[in-house]
Amino acid sequence: MLSHEQTSSVTSNQESNTYPWLSQRAWVEINLSALSYNVKQVLRILSAHTQLMAVVKADAYGHGAVTVAQTALESGASWLGVATVPEGIQLREAGIKAPILILGATHTPEQIHAIAQWKLQPTLISPKQALVFSNTLEAINCKTPLPVHVKLDTGMSRLGTNWQEAAEFVQLVERLPHLTIASIYSHLATADSLDPTTMKQQQQRFEQVIAQLRTVGIEPPCLHLANSAATLSDKALHYHIVRVGLAVYGLYPADHFRLNIDLKPVLQVKARVTQVKTIPPGTGVSYSHQFIASDELRLAVVGIGYADGVPRNLSNKMQVLIRGQRVSQIGTITMDQLMLDVSALPDVQEGEVVTLLGTEGKEQITAEDWANQLNTISWEILCGFKHRLPRVAMT
Repeated sequence: MLSHEQTSSVTSNQESNTYPWLSQRAWVEINLSALSYNVKQVLRILSAHTQLMAVVKADAYGHGAVTVAQTALESGASWLGVATVPEGIQLREAGIKAPILILGATHTPEQIHAIAQWKLQPTLISPKQALVFSNTLEAINCKTPLPVHVKLDTGMSRLGTNWQEAAEFVQLVERLPHLTIASIYSHLATADSLDPTTMKQQQQRFEQVIAQLRTVGIEPPCLHLANSAATLSDKALHYHIVRVGLAVYGLYPADHFRLNIDLKPVLQVKARVTQVKTIPPGTGVSYSHQFIASDELRLAVVGIGYADGVPRNLSNKMQVLIRGQRVSQIGTITMDQLMLDVSALPDVQEGEVVTLLGTEGKEQITAEDWANQLNTISWEILCGFKHRLPRVAMT
């Protein structure tokens, strides 16, 4: 990772050739060493028979799906999880051969044909959907049984067959031609809570279904229940696979998990100062003049805004890092730009790098910090950075 001094010393010719992203107004840096570290940290706490599924849906939570998937697999992950068929195809087109589970619902013949063609593994959520899969695979003369993952609703009230009807559903899928059950799974609604009551109830329901299946001679080949929070909570929730998203990217599902594992944030967001000016007392800044300078102020304009994924509701609330020092953002964040009070750094110049999320020296600003300010979750912050910000892989 380049330091401020290294960045400042690169000439314009070097910027365009050796470090092309440095000519950008703003970009996202992805620390692949931190990503690999996080994967290995998760693997260390897993039960011996448990495999890791790295969840790379939503373009790997904004980190870049292909690069993240490759790094996660190289670091010890065995599975990949995506939400949609196109996300799975993107990974296959990149040459990735690991098993890929589609976590979202798929129903149409076109989706089913693509799933079979690209050797993806779908989630089955209802008898109707299972019949559509079987009939479509029959119609396209599929020669190899398609691995499918049966999802149960044990209390999330989202995708999946209700757990009371699950045994009957699984038996139906077992009987259908062209399908083979690869796993049975569910999803926990409250694994990040300090109160485990609901999580334990969901696990008991899950176990009850498995017990019912065994009484009729069905032994599920693979079980999975745990997301990041459950993975960090209790080994009894690990089963055969854990599905880990947020922790792979170096963030915690809740603060109380910080004692359970050491993680390093993977993503940093950076931008350049595009203009520096001095404004007199009484001058309004940005739309609606929600900030008015009380004294003479040194102002820096930065080339990044809400169209890039910086939430407008952080206006006049957020700080950034310049040269390892915290600097306050002022005025309304606009579509492509935001303003800073750099009065404490009077020699700041156009072209200098500003860290919006990341670490400089002893200071760090994370997606969790933004989420806390906005009363939302870090997942939303990570997924909000738009693709006009280049993703730059750093080692």
